[in-house]
Amino acid sequence: MTVAPEKLGYRPCVGIMVINRAGLVWVGLRADVPDEPEGPGQWWQMPQGGIDEGEDPRAAALRELDEETGIRTVEVISESSGWFTYDLPAELVGKAWGGRWRGQKQKWYAVRFLGEEAEIDITPADGHAPEFIAWKWIPVGDLVPSVVPFKRDVYRAVVAEFAPLARPLDVPAG
Repeated sequence: MTVAPEKLGYRPCVGIMVINRAGLVWVGLRADVPDEPEGPGQWWQMPQGGIDEGEDPRAAALRELDEETGIRTVEVISESSGWFTYDLPAELVGKAWGGRWRGQKQKWYAVRFLGEEAEIDITPADGHAPEFIAWKWIPVGDLVPSVVPFKRDVYRAVVAEFAPLARPLDVPAG
């Protein structure tokens, strides 16, 4: 039996914009694995992941960041003013995340990476399959075209809110 997408809820999730000292943003190249909720293709994205039941979103963001990237040496510099949602494409509804969700609702955090690049490790320590197969730093303006198309509206909103923070550390805001 197929459930209509409008009868499904949104998976609670966090996203993290990691900004380095040069004002560039961290992105990972998603691992293209069978049954991937994002669908097939080679897409870059910022770290994101689910919120465990009863977990504080900020704690979830820091946990997901560590799990997916190994990054721990950060300062949280902003939290999104609200939650952003996206719907999965019709062909993925009922398949992604065990068919439980129509998409995700995400609370986003901007963090400043204050560590050394040697800290970054996209190989999970817990034996799970990696989320990413490569990573790089890019200008904030390159984020939206890099992500899978159905997430682009969320990325536009995140960029609009956090872009002023994506500047080199030695450049004053203004």
